[in-house]
Amino acid sequence: MEYVSPEGLRLDGRRPTEMRQLRAEVGVVAKADGSASFEMGNTKVIAAIYGPREVQNKGQQMNDQALVRCEYSMANFSTGDRMRKPKGDRRSTEISLVIRQTMEACILTHLMPRSQIDIFVQVLQADGGTRSACINAATLALADAGIPMRDLVTSCSSGYLNSTPLLDLNYVEDSAGGPDVTVGILPKLDKVTLLQVLTERSLVFPSS
Repeated sequence: MEYVSPEGLRLDGRRPTEMRQLRAEVGVVAKADGSASFEMGNTKVIAAIYGPREVQNKGQQMNDQALVRCEYSMANFSTGDRMRKPKGDRRSTEISLVIRQTMEACILTHLMPRSQIDIFVQVLQADGGTRSACINAATLALADAGIPMRDLVTSCSSGYLNSTPLLDLNYVEDSAGGPDVTVGILPKLDKVTLLQVLTERSLVFPSS
């Protein structure tokens, strides 16, 4: 399949290094301490923050920092696949861990000892780049909640198809089985908080 035309355009009309249109809004969940929606093209995500609050399970309480928890889920209508996935499936658990670890790298947890911060992220519509969209939504929701942070995390994915590097993969490109790299950075501090590489095929780079 040809993912970039001879004219240098991808299937959705973008150039290889062009991102999709972004849209963000905070304060979208009234009863949450902080919330945000984030859209990358047709991918739509919502995040809600509860806390800092009292630790529900005292056995998990930490005297020197806050406990950060994260739950990731996909709405049943988020993709064309209407099969209901069980809550806590392997992929959801893995993405929850990625989001939590990325957020822990920017939250000043030592300022909120013996407390708990819960991050809930749900994909409303999936068209590639869901991990990055979730991270971007979560960091905005944390800021909306007034959680002290070192910096805001920004995230984007990139891929490599038919010997062409592509920025911000959509669903068709993401499903092609090529390498997919998700990066999260703290731009003000110039630090990388996430670098995850996924691939279903062996990498073959053209010789110079």
